[in-house]
Amino acid sequence: MYPNQSRQHQNTTQLQREYLLRLQQQQQSQQNGTGALMSAQQRKQSAQFQHLQQLQQQQQQQLNLSNSSNLSSSNPNPNYPNQQQNMYQNRPALMASNNCFTLLPYKTRKDALRKSVLQKYDIVGYIASGTYGRVYKAKSKNPKNSSGIFAIKKFKADKEGEVVYYTGISQSASREMALCRELNNNNITKLTETILENKCIYMVFEYAEHDLLQIIHFHSHPDTKSIPEQTVKSIMWQVLNGVSYLHQNWVLHRDLKPANIMVTSEGVVKIGDLGLARKFNNPLQSLYNGDKVVVTIWYRAPELLLGGRHYTPAIDLWAVGCILAELLALRPIFKGEEAKMDNKKNVPFQKNQMQKIVEILGTPSKEKWPSLPKYPEYPSLQQFKQFPNNLQAWYQSIGAQKKKGLQLLSSLLEYDPGKRMTAFDALLHPYFLETPLVSQNIFEGQQFKYPLRRIQTDDSDITSSAPSNKRGLNNDHDPLHSRKRQK
Repeated sequence: MYPNQSRQHQNTTQLQREYLLRLQQQQQSQQNGTGALMSAQQRKQSAQFQHLQQLQQQQQQQLNLSNSSNLSSSNPNPNYPNQQQNMYQNRPALMASNNCFTLLPYKTRKDALRKSVLQKYDIVGYIASGTYGRVYKAKSKNPKNSSGIFAIKKFKADKEGEVVYYTGISQSASREMALCRELNNNNITKLTETILENKCIYMVFEYAEHDLLQIIHFHSHPDTKSIPEQTVKSIMWQVLNGVSYLHQNWVLHRDLKPANIMVTSEGVVKIGDLGLARKFNNPLQSLYNGDKVVVTIWYRAPELLLGGRHYTPAIDLWAVGCILAELLALRPIFKGEEAKMDNKKNVPFQKNQMQKIVEILGTPSKEKWPSLPKYPEYPSLQQFKQFPNNLQAWYQSIGAQKKKGLQLLSSLLEYDPGKRMTAFDALLHPYFLETPLVSQNIFEGQQFKYPLRRIQTDDSDITSSAPSNKRGLNNDHDPLHSRKRQK
């Protein structure tokens, strides 16, 4: 009998007992009264009473039979309850092992199934280094993608002297992994997968054979040869397209420079290195509190140099303007010297870098930049000499002639961030509508053959858990990318 049936039977039995009790009380009262002969109704009630008694006895017998059959089927031995009790009394007490309360068994099984980096990829060689790790060129071992070439970024563990210690996942790595997983644009480097192995993080990206710094170096050494105008236009349009996508998705890059802009062998521009990128749609505190120093010094916007605590996507557009000027001149337009921080709390005023900007763009004024006096370093700026705007003279001195190009450059290098052109508006600028037109392949229509990225096969430490030093991984053998590490 099921539990629900048992409860139903108990409820029925209770009602029957109450009904029988009332019948007995009626019969007793009649016997104590007149003692007259029972009427037809009383005889009927007495018959019902006897019938209910018989039903009650039958149900009780069925219940006893079902209970006895269950006991006999599960326990053929009638002494089983006593034996079971004696067995548990004689058994020694047992305690659960620690594995019952941890994830060790599950982790062990997952680690056994997980493939390591070297099981998935053949490391071709070492490409470059940065503040937080190294980048390697790798070839996939997957038979279905045997021709796939990837760039593997390995984040390093912290190290003091010869002692390596693990401090968890850095803020930069966390942001880059979170953002790259969500971003999907043809002009943004695509993250293929993320691998965690031996307390090291490996981010696998699509591979690009070139970067803008390498292309600029090719055109400036040993002899100066200008980059074709169509190539410059195509590069800038694709860079602006990627930046516009980031800004429309509430992402600040905060480290745009030629070394962080890749170019594939098909001529597609890819914005990479999102280690300093972050979302800005709903910040819990000032962006300055999280990262006091952002953007490499030569590409840093004036509002950052003047100590601004709050800034907008306009800082990325200033960097894009500096990149455009560098593609035209084959050298940085504002090549200042960086003042080093004495500690991590006080950020010094970059006087030399601000001086380089003022000499070309002229001294900013409150009329053109109304919020200028509110910046912390405004008193230091007032000590500068007055300079006129010499951007047009600089533009002509490098041999550039397109007026629309000068207008675009001037709009990107606007002092006031509120008046600086946005990436979306820059994509619609008349400069890109003039001939030669923009191409999806930046190498289209030119005769230059750029060298492939330099790969070092004798300096691969991807199998070790720690790179060579604490803050930066100096690549002394690659002077071309020495500027990439400059912050």
